[in-house]
Amino acid sequence: MRKLILFYFLASSMLFSQGQLSTKSKKAIEYYFSADNFRVRGQLDQAVKLLNQAIAKDSKFEEAYYRLGLTLRSSNSLSEACHNFEKGLSLTTDIVKKKNYTYILGECYLRQGKYDQSLTFLNRFLTDEKFDKVKLEQSKVWKTQCEYSIENKNQNFDYQIKPLSDTVNIYPMQYFPTLTADGQELIFTIRFGGAHDDNEDIIVSRKDINGRWNKPVPLSDQINSNYREGASTISADGRKLIFTICGPRGCDLFESNKNGDKWSLPKSLGSGVNTSGWEAQPALSADGNELYFVSDRRGGFGGYDIWYSTKTPEGVWGKAINIGKSVNTPFDEIAPFVHVNNQNLYFASNGLPGFGSYDIYVSEKVNGQWNAAKNMGFPLNNFEDQYSFAVTSDGKFAYYSKEEAKDRSKIYFTPIPESFQIRRKGNVVKGRVLDAATGNPLKAMIQLKELNGDQVRSSIISDSVTGNYLLVVPGKSEYALFADKAGYLFNSINFDYQQSDLDKPLERDIHLQPITKGASVSLNNIFFDLNSYELLEKSKSELNEVILFLQNNPFVKIEIGGHTDDLGNEAYNLQLSLNRAKSVGVFLKNAGISVERIKEVGYASKKPLKPNNSDQNRQLNRRIEFKIQN
Repeated sequence: MRKLILFYFLASSMLFSQGQLSTKSKKAIEYYFSADNFRVRGQLDQAVKLLNQAIAKDSKFEEAYYRLGLTLRSSNSLSEACHNFEKGLSLTTDIVKKKNYTYILGECYLRQGKYDQSLTFLNRFLTDEKFDKVKLEQSKVWKTQCEYSIENKNQNFDYQIKPLSDTVNIYPMQYFPTLTADGQELIFTIRFGGAHDDNEDIIVSRKDINGRWNKPVPLSDQINSNYREGASTISADGRKLIFTICGPRGCDLFESNKNGDKWSLPKSLGSGVNTSGWEAQPALSADGNELYFVSDRRGGFGGYDIWYSTKTPEGVWGKAINIGKSVNTPFDEIAPFVHVNNQNLYFASNGLPGFGSYDIYVSEKVNGQWNAAKNMGFPLNNFEDQYSFAVTSDGKFAYYSKEEAKDRSKIYFTPIPESFQIRRKGNVVKGRVLDAATGNPLKAMIQLKELNGDQVRSSIISDSVTGNYLLVVPGKSEYALFADKAGYLFNSINFDYQQSDLDKPLERDIHLQPITKGASVSLNNIFFDLNSYELLEKSKSELNEVILFLQNNPFVKIEIGGHTDDLGNEAYNLQLSLNRAKSVGVFLKNAGISVERIKEVGYASKKPLKPNNSDQNRQLNRRIEFKIQN
C-alpha cells in the first residue's frame, strides 16, 4: 500500500505542479513552493505549516489544498486530508483534476473505513474516467471492498485481539511472527527505528515454564548482520531457518541450519528461488519440502504474488511456480503462512473482497489444489493493514502484526473463532534419540509415516549434539515413527489418532540398540486381527523397514519371535505366536531376504515385557520381536 501511495503522491504532485496556478498571490506561491522543499525531504510538519500559510493568503488556492491533502495523507492524518481534497475539488472546474480528486477521495475514505463516502466518490470516478486502465482496475477493487464491507458491516466474529506484553513489543516496529511447531519459540523481525531503511534483525522469544513469553533476544550473530534481515520461517523442529536478506542488490532468500545451539552461516537458496527480482517473506511447509514466498518477478498476475518451490530428492530447491489465481490477484498478496497440516495457507491481500487495505485470508488445499481464498472476517480484518498471520499447531490461536501508527507496529495474539478453525488439526511428537547402551545422543534419520497407504509425512535428522527431534503430526490418522542409524537396530513407535486429537505435544525418547549378538527390538507396527496370523495391510510400513535394515546389513541373521499375553490356552497361544512369526518370515522371504538369514520362533507368554496384570501391559506383551543371531 505504501508503494502505491508514494506513486500517486509523486504522479499527482507532478500533475498539479505544472501549468498556471490558481492564485495570483506571490506570498501564497512562495509558501507553496517552500513547502515542497520540506515535503520531498519527509519534513511533513513544516510542509503542512507552510501550506496552511499559503491557504491563509488565498483561501481559493486550489493546488495548495490538494498538496496539503497529500502531505496530511502521508502523515496518516486521513480525516484532515479528505477535508482538504474535498475543498480542492469544490474549487476546480478542470475535468482531469476532478477525476483525480474523486479517485483519491475514494481511496482516502476507504482507508478510514468510511465506506459510503468512499463509494460515492469511486462511483463518480468510474462514471467519468474512460481511459486510465490502471486507475479503473484499482477503483473497481476499492469499490468491491466498499460493497463487501457494507454488506458485512454487522458481522462480529469472536476474536479477542490483544497485543503481546511490553516484554515482547519493545521495539518501534516488530512484525512477521512465526512459530516453532511446539509453540515454544516465537521468531520475528524487528526494526530499530522508524525509517524504512533502518536496520532490521531477527529475534526470538521463548516461553518460560509458566507459558509466558520471555524478553526477546537476537537469534544469532551468524544470521543478523549489517544488512537488513527480514521476514523468516522456521522448520517444525526449530533447526532450519529460511529468511530474507536485503542488501545493495535487493532482497533474496537464505537458509541457516542449527546444530546444538549454533546456527550456520547463511546460504543462498539458489536460482530456483532467487532471481533479479524481489524475493522475501518465506513460509516453509511442516515436512520441509515446500517453500512459499513473495516475489514481484515476471510471470505473475501483477504486483506481489505468492510463489512456491519444491525441494528435489537431491535437497535442492526447484524452479519456483506461481501458486495460481485462486490466491493471487493483479494487486498484492504478501506474508504467506502454511499451517503444519500443510492444508491451510494464510496470507494478506489488498486485491480481494475485504474491508480495505491488507486483509488476512485463508485458502484450503483440496486434492492438491488451493481453493478460493476466504476473508477471515471482522474484527480481525478492518480498514487498516493486517498481515503475517501465524497459527498454532492446534489451529486455535494466532499471532499477527498490525500497524499502530506511522512506522509503529506490534505483535498481537487472538483465539480463532470456531467457524474459522482448521478442519485438519496437527501437533507434534518430539523427544531425543539415544544410544541404548551408553545413553549418548545420536544423529539418526527420523521418519513419520501414515500407516494407511504407507505414506511418508515428514522426515528429519535428529540433532547430532543433543539428539533432539521434533516432527509434525499433520492430522487424524494412525502413524508410525521410525528412527534409523547405521550400526544400530531401527526402532519404531505407534500412535493412533484416528478418533481423537493430539491436544498437546507427544514426548517420546527413542533408544537405539547397537547391532550386537542378542540385541532385540519390538516391531510396534505389525498388526493382526484377533486370533489371526494374517498380516494386516497397515503392517507394510514396518515390514519394509525390516527389509531395508536387512538389505543394508547383508551379513546379519535374525530371529523373528512371536509373543502373546497369558490369557487363553497356552498351547493355542504357542501355535498362534509361531504362526504370526512365520507370517512375518514369509513376507521377508518373498521380498528377497535369504531363508538362511531368518528363524521363526513362537514363545507364547513365556517372555513378557511387563507383568500380565493390566490390559495395557498385556497389549505390550502381544508383539513381534526380532533379535540379532550372529
